[in-house]
Amino acid sequence: MTTLRVAMAQMNCHVGDIEGNTNAIISRIEEARAQHADIVVFPELAITGYPPEDLLLRAGFLDENLRALDRIRAATRGITAVVGYVDVGDDIYNAAAVLHDGALAGVHRKIFLPNYGVFDEDRYFRRGDDVSVFERAGVVFGVGVCEDLWYPEGPAHDQCLRGGAQVIININASPFHAGKWMQRDRMLSTRAADNNCFIVYTNCVGGQDELVFDGHSTIHEPGGSLLLRGPAFEEGLLVADLEVSKSFRTRLKDPRTRKERVTNETALPINHIVLATPPAAPRDPLPAAESAPPPGRWEEIYKALMMGVGDYVRKNRFRGVVIGLSGGIDSALTAAIAVDALGPERVMGVAMPSVYSASESLRDAQALADNLGIRFLTVPIGEVFETFTRELTPHFEGRPVDVTEENLQARIRGNLLMALSNKFGLMVLTTGNKSEVATGYCTLYGDMCGGFSALKDVPKTWVFALSRYRNSVGPVIPEYTITRPPSAELRPDQRDDDSLPPYEVLDPILELYVELDTPFDEIVARGFDADTVRRVMRLVDLNEYKRRQAAPGVKITPRAFGKDRRMPITNAFRSG
Repeated sequence: MTTLRVAMAQMNCHVGDIEGNTNAIISRIEEARAQHADIVVFPELAITGYPPEDLLLRAGFLDENLRALDRIRAATRGITAVVGYVDVGDDIYNAAAVLHDGALAGVHRKIFLPNYGVFDEDRYFRRGDDVSVFERAGVVFGVGVCEDLWYPEGPAHDQCLRGGAQVIININASPFHAGKWMQRDRMLSTRAADNNCFIVYTNCVGGQDELVFDGHSTIHEPGGSLLLRGPAFEEGLLVADLEVSKSFRTRLKDPRTRKERVTNETALPINHIVLATPPAAPRDPLPAAESAPPPGRWEEIYKALMMGVGDYVRKNRFRGVVIGLSGGIDSALTAAIAVDALGPERVMGVAMPSVYSASESLRDAQALADNLGIRFLTVPIGEVFETFTRELTPHFEGRPVDVTEENLQARIRGNLLMALSNKFGLMVLTTGNKSEVATGYCTLYGDMCGGFSALKDVPKTWVFALSRYRNSVGPVIPEYTITRPPSAELRPDQRDDDSLPPYEVLDPILELYVELDTPFDEIVARGFDADTVRRVMRLVDLNEYKRRQAAPGVKITPRAFGKDRRMPITNAFRSG
């Protein structure tokens, strides 16, 4: 039995901050060396941050990434580091460098390039065409990048089958959606069992525009059992001792046929690289690894929203945020997330009551601000609205009051928020949820006005559940805000269900149509009223033009609006 000490650096990488990322990598190498680690592992594209998108088209960006790799290489005396970077040769590659004792020992170029959902890797990278295994102190390990591990017949299978790998190191930038860690766990357990190897799965954390990375780095043992889990949404260096059997078999059973598989003549070439390792200094064994408990459903979503908002504000160097507080549940939850992510000193709340605002709304907005400890302003819009309507009345002669006047109020509020944004250097955080954005129940240049959206991918029914969750941690959202019927308060006695189906009906239909592309007939077959389904689908289809102009927001579902779902605005096709 040989002990291999592995450290996983769960990092919050910043896209484009190559110097900052490099300094953090070198610091983690030093920390791993101090803990007598044999190997320290960093996330996918750790040097550049993920996804770098069209920065990859700039030669200067690629050159700086290579210079950073050289700095990191020089810092690996006495240790092995696996680092994600952009390899540059006849093309560019999403790659993992194996750095050992001050030298570049080898490179694995990502073979499976995802090109679905939020991924565009075929746009930038060329796929790798070979695999390697590395031997350190008698332990053979293979290296892969993210998607390479998701397929049963991927490079890990060859590394174990033909290369005799006992450990597979997989570096990742795997974007979050609710519950995804459970899907990953099942896959990783299966790969470890099928290949009879340790799986060292290292994922990054942090927010990058609309994406959030949740960490949850893991080590699975041969047989599939979990040895170690890292925390969700937190940076850290996770260190574990792997007890690797010297009697490891180099032939494995094919996971499809369960029969002994022979080497395929068409398989990718495999390289075996031996790392010269000086005798290890004496070290004490590590205590038994303690896994971080996985978060509950609403806890993980709330933490993802916090990280998405917090990193967007911090990484883009905004001083803080300003939020319109209506007394409703969406703005209340948005404010709570912002305070938890940034601190109360960086959040301003603004109530902008009109003649249609209920007295309870202003009361609840004030109570929320007091509970959160944020600065709170009240800027009534009544006189401004009267001025607008007076000036427009001659031109509207003969036409009834309608949604035009409602939208005027929303746009006045948007203007006021943008004025405060400009004056105080604060970003406007919008408050609309996925149900509203999906159906167009929102006003362009009004309540859609802002730089970032916390709830853009959060269905309304989830807004209620998340508000209850937040209050279970510490009550900040007034109870009446949660229990009152939702209303935009833009006309007398207005309620959301005057214009939309009840949210407990609307949200399941939206999930089926938007996230799963379920056809009309199948949605109706699940028990939904045909006219309601047809109406919802029509609203979704007609409002793509609004969504294209919406602020970016945190992705938390498997299919968010934006990169996940790319529909043409000019589109004559209608479902149902």
